[in-house]
Amino acid sequence: MGDIRWAFLDDYRGKAFTGLWPTLPEMFRIIVSRYRERACFTVYEPDRISLAYQEALGYIEAVARWLHSIGIRKGDTVAVTGKNSPEWAVAYLGILFAGAVVVPIDYQLKNEEVDLLLQKSKAQILFVDEEKYKHYAEKRGNLKYVRSLKKSIGVYIYDLNGPEAQIEEAQETDLAAILFTSGTTGNPKGVMLTHQNLVSDCYLAQANLKLYPTDVFYALLPIHHAYTMLAVLIEAISVGAEVVFGKRMVTKAILKDLKEAQITMLLGVPMLFNKMLAGIIRGIKEKGLAVYGIIALLMEISGLVKKMFKVNPGKKMFDSILKKASLSTLRICICGGGPLAPRVFRKYNQLGLDFIQGYGLTETSPITNLNPVERYKETSVGKVLPQVDMKVLDPDERGIGEILVKGPMVMRGYYEMPEETAAVFTPDGYLKTGDLGYLDSEMYLYLTGRAKNIIVTEGGKNVYPEEIENEFQLFEEIDQILVRGFVSNKKMKTESIEILVFPNLDCFKAHGADLLGAKELIKTRIDEIIAEVNQRLLPYQKIEKITILQERMEETTTKKIKRNAV
Repeated sequence: MGDIRWAFLDDYRGKAFTGLWPTLPEMFRIIVSRYRERACFTVYEPDRISLAYQEALGYIEAVARWLHSIGIRKGDTVAVTGKNSPEWAVAYLGILFAGAVVVPIDYQLKNEEVDLLLQKSKAQILFVDEEKYKHYAEKRGNLKYVRSLKKSIGVYIYDLNGPEAQIEEAQETDLAAILFTSGTTGNPKGVMLTHQNLVSDCYLAQANLKLYPTDVFYALLPIHHAYTMLAVLIEAISVGAEVVFGKRMVTKAILKDLKEAQITMLLGVPMLFNKMLAGIIRGIKEKGLAVYGIIALLMEISGLVKKMFKVNPGKKMFDSILKKASLSTLRICICGGGPLAPRVFRKYNQLGLDFIQGYGLTETSPITNLNPVERYKETSVGKVLPQVDMKVLDPDERGIGEILVKGPMVMRGYYEMPEETAAVFTPDGYLKTGDLGYLDSEMYLYLTGRAKNIIVTEGGKNVYPEEIENEFQLFEEIDQILVRGFVSNKKMKTESIEILVFPNLDCFKAHGADLLGAKELIKTRIDEIIAEVNQRLLPYQKIEKITILQERMEETTTKKIKRNAV
């Protein structure tokens, strides 16, 4: 493991850990020994409350002792559900320090859906926030104990403790977490991730990304999700950085946190970055067309200089714009959870922000690809990480096929689902991602869509809905968009392209439209946008049917539309 980013672990091998990689508790103890006084977990709402690394370790070990005192042993499952908070992180790590397996559950799920996951995972203890505490305190079911992540309700997590004990800790190859993928009705799949999966992924990602103890990460997206759990929480504590927990996906609250906490690492999904960029561009346009034209030209020059000479003039050139948008302290922005339109990627880099994309699945812990800041490619979701073996299955004439992955971050399998586990692996051990794309000669990945979403047109052409959806990312008038096929020739069983649109009603309000009588205005503008996009699309990709929706489409917690629910 010769890379400089994790070479420091060699100083602790044989002392603090004995495996190829440390477990998560071993990693945390190593970092505490290096950065004990640095801020670890922080929240700014309503007032700033922060735990230093040594202080956080004290609470984590107390939770572990309490779990051991009530009979939790190595391999037992313990669940946690709630909004992002320092308490959530303490519960998560406390469970792992007890040698147990953590089951993070989406707090936005309905109680009956949470019940299903608790039953499926055989969880014995539940750490829960105020929204669901009363329900589970009164109706424990198979749970032995329910403990609160909120100070004012029930038995508070920071008050837990237990006597000193010889806790049997998990080993590197032992199970660390069971993460249930979205679509939790019916028979949910629990992704089994080991300590080696999570820790190896954390450090190998740093081959393409420099992190520092002085970094401040923003945990804004739900932390139960693999993306935030690994790329924010675990990455931050692997280098002694600070994690600031965002409470609400509300623009005003986000901007306040970014400014007050002086965030340096912002990880988000396309929807978040699209909205932020739209706000910046709107602010520039308000200065007048002449000013907008000059700034647009300067942005093009800035991007060209950055790309050609590997220097970043935009940070100084557009300092006032970035400060107004509360983005001036950002060092790196990372977009995951779905492909971002290349022109959005380009504009952030032109403004002087180091903006990159990554790729992965819950089943891969999740990161397998990440764009190096110094050698990013705007249309790629990232360069394959070290120790990741990635290939394309049965590529077509464009080189596109299903992406297959093998590596130390690939899951053990689905919890108590041997048939589903066998189905997702090839005979030679590669994980079938279900994503379609191609690799270039430098092992950068380019996504085109999901295998199950392909539309086959009359001419036998494959159309990838995500490629078309990306064309709409910068139109403020559109809140949600989904492209799908509809059967245009029943006899031939061929499909044409349909688009479902939920308009941004606030945008039309801003134009002075009375929404009760705005249907024609909305339809006219949506038609104009689609006509504009159609001009950029290939003939077989052109949209033939438009449906304007009256209600928003259902989304996952990472703001992806649930296609099966539409």
